[in-house]
Amino acid sequence: MTKPPSTERGANVKFPPPLIFVIWILIAIGIYYIVVPMRVPVDRIISVAGGLLLTAVGVAIVASARIHFSRTGQSPIPWKPSPELILRGPYTFTRNPMYVGVTIIQIGLGIAFNNLWISLFAPLALLTTHFVAVLPEERYLSEKFGESYKTYLTRVRRYL
Repeated sequence: MTKPPSTERGANVKFPPPLIFVIWILIAIGIYYIVVPMRVPVDRIISVAGGLLLTAVGVAIVASARIHFSRTGQSPIPWKPSPELILRGPYTFTRNPMYVGVTIIQIGLGIAFNNLWISLFAPLALLTTHFVAVLPEERYLSEKFGESYKTYLTRVRRYL
């Protein structure tokens, strides 16, 4: 006998969070070329090396979080159900490692590509993501996991 498909939904997130970062990066590129370029005020070799290092750190954080999702059989797509809380890996120092990682990637890309607008808009991308995705995700997880999630909230910061 086959199991009927689950009707459980995940968090009430209506827009893919990675696209929020892409939109802010595109806005930054537009401002750079149409309004006023804002360059990184250091030697190019330093900005490229530093930007690539930051980007690599961000990618490592996102990859680690994705690995933990895969190991527990979960989807990182926020509107899909979460069968369990992930409390290991990067989730021991931030409740939102993928968003922190993508924010770091955006800062690193801005530095590496000598477009300071991209880096400066990274906090705005994270702030937008906060309202579009993080708050609905927290409501969903709080309702689903109750006290265990509330305990997690007291032990681990939302971002850094």
